[in-house]
Amino acid sequence: MLDEHFWKDKLNSKKIIKEKKLYEDLINSYEKSINKLQDLDDLNQLAVSENNIDIQEETFQSIKDLRELVKKNEIKCFLSNEADILDCYIEIHAGAGGTESQDWADMLRRMYLKWSDFKNFKSSLISEHMGEEAGIKSSTIKIEGDYVFGWLKKESGIHRLVRISPFDSGARRHTSFASVWVYPVVDENINIEILDKDLRIDTYRSSGAGGQHVNTTDSAVRITHIPSKIVVQCQNERSQHKNKETCLNMLKARLYDFEIKKKEKENQNLEATKSDIGWGHQIRSYVLQPYRLVKDNRTNFESSSPDKVLDGEIDDFLEQSLYQIK
Repeated sequence: MLDEHFWKDKLNSKKIIKEKKLYEDLINSYEKSINKLQDLDDLNQLAVSENNIDIQEETFQSIKDLRELVKKNEIKCFLSNEADILDCYIEIHAGAGGTESQDWADMLRRMYLKWSDFKNFKSSLISEHMGEEAGIKSSTIKIEGDYVFGWLKKESGIHRLVRISPFDSGARRHTSFASVWVYPVVDENINIEILDKDLRIDTYRSSGAGGQHVNTTDSAVRITHIPSKIVVQCQNERSQHKNKETCLNMLKARLYDFEIKKKEKENQNLEATKSDIGWGHQIRSYVLQPYRLVKDNRTNFESSSPDKVLDGEIDDFLEQSLYQIK
């Protein structure tokens, strides 16, 4: 930062300043925790010597609070991969099952948006395809904030819902599936080569909830990357040019995400996953009937409060997933 040319490259300087702040916050929090622990130790020794039970109990509670703070910093230490610091896109696709699965996909989108709000992150809708009766067939959202991709990167997979269907007049129990795919918003300094000859660009009329949000021109853009068969689309802007720019950024992110997973030897057949959204592939089950339980099939972590989970309280599941990273 002391280099005289540092501020000339705004994109690079912005990235470095962000990284610097994150590291400074982590170090400062660590130092405060050490000092706080020493103060609590001194206070506890004084309380023991004076046989002051009230102070000892207050000290014990303060230590529990400090432990939670240390745990948060520990989690940040797990987010050390190159892409963890980046923002992310979340793609959600309804599985087979019509309205049931489309409503479930919409519930998942709401869950991640609620989580984003809890974290004071910024979220925006990139594209959506509404269901005929309710819910969504597919949707892409963007979440911006510190370590967003690092937090959510293990959410990719099939999510399963079991409930009494609100769309079934017979009040029967239904099982629905939806796929979630999380990938990073690529940093501007990362060079991903995309050739024009490898792209097929289609435009279409935006579909939305109605009213002023529906375009009367073909401003929505869909780009297909022919070699990889990756498809991205955007319809949140009225300008076709801006939607195309967003699509290219998303495509760049998808290609980068593919390379990350290949290097980490975690790459899976994503197209097969997306085409087979059903039994045997789910990473997490959300059961509302006949009992109430959310269970992650990879970590075996469970919650008996599915309403809270669906309202965005998913940090415990995210943390357990991070602890599983080798």
